[in-house]
Amino acid sequence: MTVLEVKKLQKSFDKTCVLEDISFTLKRGQCLAVIGSSGSGKTTLLRCLNFLERADGGEILLDGTALFDAAAPKSDTERDIRKKRLHFGLVFQNFNLFPQYTALENVTLAQRLSAQERGEGKQMFAKLEEKGRQLLTQVGLAHRMDSYPHQLSGGQQQRVAIARALAGEPDILCFDEPTSALDPELTGEVLKVIRSLREREITMIIVTHEIRFAREVADRVIFMDDGRIVEAGTPAEVIDTPQAERTRRFLERYSE
Repeated sequence: MTVLEVKKLQKSFDKTCVLEDISFTLKRGQCLAVIGSSGSGKTTLLRCLNFLERADGGEILLDGTALFDAAAPKSDTERDIRKKRLHFGLVFQNFNLFPQYTALENVTLAQRLSAQERGEGKQMFAKLEEKGRQLLTQVGLAHRMDSYPHQLSGGQQQRVAIARALAGEPDILCFDEPTSALDPELTGEVLKVIRSLREREITMIIVTHEIRFAREVADRVIFMDDGRIVEAGTPAEVIDTPQAERTRRFLERYSE
């Protein structure tokens, strides 16, 4: 069942086209890897999907319902945009944890604020805290729940960020180069968590330079260059037997 459909997405900054005619679909439970050189538009694509940027053209549909249509009037309020963002969880390159909060507080903060807005009390807060503890346990941090970000390694901070994204129960979990800010010895622990999410058939979009990892976990792979999709298909098609010369040249540089 198709959960996400992106149609002819366009985005420019000033006169520079960053995304051009981006179209793809993603089925529920699938993992999509997006690969390509720096500056190819991968992060901008994620930001448009998460409504951190507004695309200039195209459509974004979730379960057949339009979340974004550039042809429609710009009538969304900030509240509307926040509601749309709930469908997507985004794990950033640089963790983006709040330094003044513990790991558990970082994971539960957004849901606690939402509960407060709805006027819900201690019983709901207790449920949210228990859920946060379960998520941190799932990412291997049961022993670091009360630690602050500065007391955690980069890999541990990124695992807290993953738990935080999962706390919102998004339809699609997005990763923007989740290991790029990590030392090589810490990369493995984050990739292990993502593998476990793949085994649970959580729908994911992963922007990554980890080509071997993309081949291992992805159902579909997109190779982007200069804001366009050059090649798309299964890992066997795009990574192992690429048809486009530009894809082959990229993989010669990044494949291990």
